Amino acid sequence: MSPSLSVITTVVVGLMVGVEFSVAFVINPITLALPAPASMAARSHGARMMGRAMPFWYFGSLILTGVLAVTTWGTTASVAALAAAALLAVSVIMSIALLVPINNRSASWTDETYPEDWREQTQRWDNLHYIRVAIIVGAFALVAVAATSL
Repeated sequence: MSPSLSVITTVVVGLMVGVEFSVAFVINPITLALPAPASMAARSHGARMMGRAMPFWYFGSLILTGVLAVTTWGTTASVAALAAAALLAVSVIMSIALLVPINNRSASWTDETYPEDWREQTQRWDNLHYIRVAIIVGAFALVAVAATSL
């Protein structure tokens, strides 16, 4: 089961990293450059859409990586998988504690109701997201190491 599990885990974590990388370095810079009403509409829609999907993806990635660590226990792959799971756990905790509150606020913004400090709030979210992306990129690299160590 470990070879199949390692492929599935690598694909799931890799796709999550790709989406989050795209959000950080493509989507959000585009939306931030738009006029305020269009930017608010885009950020708000993105917050709602991603806010529904990403919790499952983050927890699913963490669970798959944890299962990979358990099923490869005692091998070099388990060390890399366990380290990846630890990084993914940090990303989940960081998301819940720091990013989700901002995301929840921005999900309700409209071009009539957004706050004066919307740019500061979105910049804070973006800065925290860059850190989270670095963490999950590290986790993805470790999952790839675990997958190729079998």
